[in-house]
Amino acid sequence: MVFPSKKSAALDIVLNGLMSRYKERVPDVKRIIRAMIEGGVIERENDIENDHIAFRTMGVAQLGIKSFEKIFLHYGYEKRDHYYFEGKKLDAWWYSPPRQTDPRIFVSELRVGDLSAESQRIIRSYTNEVKQDPVDSLDLDNGFEVDAFLHQPLWRVPSVSDYKHLLQESEYAAWVIYNRYYLNHFTISVHNLPMGYNTVAEFNQFLERNGIRLNTAGGKIKTSPDGGLIQSATVAEMIDATFENGDKLNISGSYVEFAERRVLPEFAGLPYEQISRQHRRDGFEAGNADKIFESTYTTQTGK
Repeated sequence: MVFPSKKSAALDIVLNGLMSRYKERVPDVKRIIRAMIEGGVIERENDIENDHIAFRTMGVAQLGIKSFEKIFLHYGYEKRDHYYFEGKKLDAWWYSPPRQTDPRIFVSELRVGDLSAESQRIIRSYTNEVKQDPVDSLDLDNGFEVDAFLHQPLWRVPSVSDYKHLLQESEYAAWVIYNRYYLNHFTISVHNLPMGYNTVAEFNQFLERNGIRLNTAGGKIKTSPDGGLIQSATVAEMIDATFENGDKLNISGSYVEFAERRVLPEFAGLPYEQISRQHRRDGFEAGNADKIFESTYTTQTGK
């Protein structure tokens, strides 16, 4: 399939816009990249493969995955597997990219109707301000327009009291009510790094030697039952947030993830230099993701 150049150019603008703002907001990104260059792990930032990026959404009319996915489906992404997180009251899907050089996308959605009546009331008092699906009014071939949309308010600035109420029942809800579509995390593919750094276990050691704090929920290393997907993550950066009436509060922002995708058994004999993305374990793992969500939770950021 020949990928349409207009869509390709727009997607590049969107991905670059997401990453540039994300790096400004998450100092750990620059710390990690600088340490990798100074330590001789990579020569330049572009040597890093971005395994996937992730977004969080509210499952309400006009918004949620049904709205958000239109952006990336337009660029050629394909919707893949569904995941359900009962305890966190979330649904999620992942999307495979149109080009091998693009990151996978993981989008989750809060099952708002599963929350208490008061939390639902609070959330809808904000999301009801969105009267129609905002993606429908975008020119998706205009990458700059889409980039701006992903970084603009969807509803009014929340109050501290509403944020704190949601935090008690759903830390995910509290994160989205303030952060909206900000990039939740990007992911370094450690399996493509040089020997000595190309497993999550080894890369975690490198990170901790450089003062990077790791998510410990379920252990620092999260491994899928088939052993093919191994992940870890930093603890979310805390940001100085300004709420309604200028009130200030230090809250969770975004974080960095690390993924090791092992070669599938049927390709075990393939020479290393011939191994590419299609030869490795694809997709995601609900058990791993469940714990990585907690990178923004107070049980991690409060340590």
